[in-house]
Amino acid sequence: MSSHQTTQTMKPATAAKKLGVYLEATPAEFQEGVVSRAELNALQANPPEWLQELRRNGPHPRPVVAAKLGVSIAGLARGGVTEALTTEQIEALKTDNPEWLRRERATQAEVRKEAVRIKERNAERAGQPRDQRS
Repeated sequence: MSSHQTTQTMKPATAAKKLGVYLEATPAEFQEGVVSRAELNALQANPPEWLQELRRNGPHPRPVVAAKLGVSIAGLARGGVTEALTTEQIEALKTDNPEWLRRERATQAEVRKEAVRIKERNAERAGQPRDQRS
């Protein structure tokens, strides 16, 4: 009995998400086809010029924009940013540093501090015997 291995494929939207690029900015042949796991791995290992250009200059999808600005995706929405942005637009926002961006960055800093505090507390509790926990 021979084992038949089927090729895993994914929709272009899934592949674009895994590559960290904005689907609508990818070439038509990428958007219209399916992407196999092997093709995705090849794109990640040896990105073609179009992929390098998208990663360098955008437009970038919201998760990438949020990461580059140091805010959450929800923070982007609260700031009125709902579309993909280019690297140039992101840099302009960083330079202008509007009130909403300052506020969202402060919120993110608080969220990260709280996450560290909870992680440390949980690690501390994990080291104590169960009957000593309160």
